[in-house]
Amino acid sequence: MNDRTTTDGKVDSLKADASDLIDEGKNRAQATGERAKRTVAGDSMNPAEQIGSHIKEAGHELKAGIDKASRELRHEDTDTV
Repeated sequence: MNDRTTTDGKVDSLKADASDLIDEGKNRAQATGERAKRTVAGDSMNPAEQIGSHIKEAGHELKAGIDKASRELRHEDTDTV
C-alpha cells in the first residue's frame, strides 16, 4: 500500500464517520422530539397516537444505533491494544 492509498482511505473513513455522526445526531434529535411531543400532548393523544409515537421514537433510536455501530465497525479492525 502506498501513502496515497492510505491517505485516501483515511479521508474516506473520516467522511463516512462524519456522515454517520450527523445522521446519528439527527435520529437522536427526532427520537427526543417524539418523546417531547408525547409529554406536551399528554392525555390529549389517543392510545393509537401514543403507540405510533413510541414506534417512531424506537425507529429513530434504532437508526441512530445503526449509525453508531457503523462507525465503530469501521474502526474495529484498525484499533490496537
